[in-house]
Amino acid sequence: MNNVAPPVAELLEFIAQDGCTDEQFDQLALRLFAYQYGASAPYRSFCQRRGATVRNVKTWSDIPAVPIDAFKAMELRCEPPRPDERVFMTSGTTRADMRGRHFHPHLDVYDLSMTRNFDKRVMRGTPRLPMGILFPDEIAMPNSSLAHYLALAKSAFGTEDSRYFMSPQGIDLDGLWRRLEEAERRGEPYALLGASFSFVHVIDALRKEGRAFRLPPGSRILDTGGYKGQSRELPLDTFYSELSDLLGVPRTLCINMYGMTELSTQFYDDGNAVVPSVKSGPHWIRSRLVDPATGRTVPAGERGILAHCDLGNFNSVNTILTEDVGLPADGGFLLLGRAEGAQAKGCSLAVEEFIRSATP
Repeated sequence: MNNVAPPVAELLEFIAQDGCTDEQFDQLALRLFAYQYGASAPYRSFCQRRGATVRNVKTWSDIPAVPIDAFKAMELRCEPPRPDERVFMTSGTTRADMRGRHFHPHLDVYDLSMTRNFDKRVMRGTPRLPMGILFPDEIAMPNSSLAHYLALAKSAFGTEDSRYFMSPQGIDLDGLWRRLEEAERRGEPYALLGASFSFVHVIDALRKEGRAFRLPPGSRILDTGGYKGQSRELPLDTFYSELSDLLGVPRTLCINMYGMTELSTQFYDDGNAVVPSVKSGPHWIRSRLVDPATGRTVPAGERGILAHCDLGNFNSVNTILTEDVGLPADGGFLLLGRAEGAQAKGCSLAVEEFIRSATP
């Protein structure tokens, strides 16, 4: 690893400003690329195999995208390990060696990225709201980026009576019903945040008990993370219709967050009155649609695999290749699901290429 310091102060200043030009984004993306190219031997080897160097990478879209499964195969970090670092791990397996790991020597950049974006996209001018969290806390899941994200939402934007309704025994439905009744009675807006699969359990319980709520105007729902085998799957239109019908929150305030362990920044939509909804991010992240086998941007208007250049990723790699299919849309992109067929094979080949090039 080299002894060049990461541009953390610049990143914090960049995130804190209200926007940026294309030139400003490129300038910081290339500065970060040069740092990561010098500090991470596996990444440097991969870039060299792709013919990308600090000299010939001229714009953010030239930066090679690392497949997310590479986070499972090896440690992608620029700073050496430290005892107080946070390690976020992907879900889906109990075998630690098969889980993707994202190393954060500190959370200053991640936390500012989250709060700046959440304030604009979810709070929308409301300073604080009483919140109910339908996901385990950080004590139960210390390696979950979503657990940290929700804890930060609660501490930064929740009122003092905000609380978790999830325990090792499952969702405290009785406690949740009482809190929603109280919000109705007081006429006080309320926010429910959690994993998509948690909301499916809430929908099922409300249907079973023949209950429904009409949360006051200004209430909102934020779901994220999909189902991951934790509940039955619902078509998007059905999911948001049921949430709106059973909780009394208009679909324009049923917001979905699209994020992942391998990123430090989240994407949001502006509600789900129409699905699939357009997802977009803040000024410190940019996306393109690529052919996973070559890493090249697909022709304009075509669907491809999403690659994100996230300037919040200062300690790993700033550009990652997902396994998610996207389609360009005004103001952002449409998320169409996981790669299948030839595209899935292309993602697998990209992972194999990275491992071959990065292994001495």
